[in-house]
Amino acid sequence: ETTGNFQIKEDIPETKVKFASLENPENDSQFLNISCSFQVSSQVLYELQKGQALITFEKEEVAQNIIRMGKHHLKIEDVDVEVLAKPVPLNSGVRFQVHEAYSKVKIYVTEIPVGLPEDQMRDKLELSFSKSRNGGGEVLCVEYDKPSRSAVVTFVEPGVADKILKKKDYPLYINQNCYRVTVSPYTETHLKNFQVFSGISERTVLLTGLEELQMTDIELLEDLVNIHFQREINGGGEVEVVKCSLGQPCIAYFEEERNGMI
Repeated sequence: ETTGNFQIKEDIPETKVKFASLENPENDSQFLNISCSFQVSSQVLYELQKGQALITFEKEEVAQNIIRMGKHHLKIEDVDVEVLAKPVPLNSGVRFQVHEAYSKVKIYVTEIPVGLPEDQMRDKLELSFSKSRNGGGEVLCVEYDKPSRSAVVTFVEPGVADKILKKKDYPLYINQNCYRVTVSPYTETHLKNFQVFSGISERTVLLTGLEELQMTDIELLEDLVNIHFQREINGGGEVEVVKCSLGQPCIAYFEEERNGMI
């Protein structure tokens, strides 16, 4: 079993919501945490080799027709070039659900100074965070971890944590000395439903056979490939994007679409 830190960067689109129902809660515990969950799918990498190209069509049936035709003859700067169209051989990807809970009564404290036994430091933390003049309140418990110089402080009232978190640090008093410790929201993260899926690109086609071309203008080559495969007479259709590799291999990234395909 391995553990580690990770970061997920994702743009969250605006979503319209509507009022659904009103309930009388059995107790106040459901207001002590804010939770959310979302699904993450990994990108699938493909190494595009020299003389290869990827072409993505707007419609799946056009891409599949290009693959069925197999060989295609292109005119590239007065040179007849035969390319072979085939599916993109993608590796597997992974998807999983991230469940995140933000506590309304707990805070995470870091950069705690060293020098005191654990029980004494725990008492100092409780005393400092219970001072109302600094925004604190009655402390329910303190979980102190000396090796990491961190602690989790749990308050009795939900509003105390919010007041403290409006600032990035908090005064900790030890033997007439005042230290500034860092405070941040306390969160619990769980990963669930880890799955491996097979990458299948229904709208993107791999083209091979361009390695003998004596040209360096990739943009021009991509335009010529685009023009050829946009023509219905060549079995093509509307093209979204073309990427070619004439020199060093490059990496193409595929991601899961809403319908499950890539």
